[in-house]
Amino acid sequence: MPGWLQAVLITAAVVLASWALLVVLARTLPPGLARDLARFLPDCLTTARRLRRDPRVPRRAKLAIAFAALWVLSPIDLIPEFLPVIGPLDDVVVVALALRYAGRRVPRQVLLDAWPGDPALLLRLLGRPR
Repeated sequence: MPGWLQAVLITAAVVLASWALLVVLARTLPPGLARDLARFLPDCLTTARRLRRDPRVPRRAKLAIAFAALWVLSPIDLIPEFLPVIGPLDDVVVVALALRYAGRRVPRQVLLDAWPGDPALLLRLLGRPR
């Protein structure tokens, strides 16, 4: 097996393992801020998938959401995923910015319907309605 292929497979395994750790943490942590943060990326990916299929979402918002999803899935990161705690930080920032962008173009109820987590967290992220 070529060395580059081994590196790609190892990187993919590390990313998947970190995501699995986030899911396990999200399920085992007591309710509170730590649990909300651990569930943030999985909830964002679910929201992106739901918004991508919703006909009420404008094309520009869908493109922003697709960009954020590709950023999260990409093995190339500003901060390497294998660094504990701060590894997924760039993913969280890009997803939060994409959700804020979409939040300005999509009716708030559509976003709340697509969000699987605590609505208070999404409302905090989106800020006050305009």
